[in-house]
Amino acid sequence: MTPAPPPFDSVRVSVTVAADPATAFAVFTGETDLWWRRGPRFRVSGRTPGVVTFEPGVGGRLFETFATEAGERVAVMGRITAWDPPARFSFEWRASNFAGDERTTVDVSFEAAGAGTRVTVHHHGWSTLRPDHPVRHREEDAAFIRRMGLWWGDLMTALRERIDVK
Repeated sequence: MTPAPPPFDSVRVSVTVAADPATAFAVFTGETDLWWRRGPRFRVSGRTPGVVTFEPGVGGRLFETFATEAGERVAVMGRITAWDPPARFSFEWRASNFAGDERTTVDVSFEAAGAGTRVTVHHHGWSTLRPDHPVRHREEDAAFIRRMGLWWGDLMTALRERIDVK
C-alpha cells in the first residue's frame, strides 16, 4: 500500500473549457503566452514584457524569455516529464528561488466533459521543500497551499477565457 502524501503537499484545480481535448491541449501547450497571466505574480520577468513557452515532448522546457539591459534572458521554470497528447502531460516545476535540486511536479489532464473538456492541474511535491523555503513567503502550510490553489485558479480562468474567444 502506498502511503498517503502529507496533507499540505498538493493543489488540484479544474476548469471546464468550451473545446474538445485536442484543442484544449493545443491551446494550453502551444498558446501558453496568450493565456498565462502577466505581471510579477505570474512571470519571472515581472512587468517587463516576456514570452512564456512550452517546448513539446519529453525533455521540453517551460520557459520565459524577456529582455534585460544585459540582453535576452531565458528563465527555465520546468521540464516536461510525460507527454501524451491530447490526454495529459507532466512537468517538473521550479520557482525562480529554488535551489538546483529542488522541484515540484505538475500533472495536467484533459478529459472530455459534455460538449467541452475538463482541464485539471495537479501541482504536488511541496512537502519536499523545507518549511522555511522562500517560495512559501513565511506562510503556514495551509495558507501556502491555499495561495497556490488561487494562483493556479487564476491561470485556469485565463485559459478558459482564451479558449472562449477563439
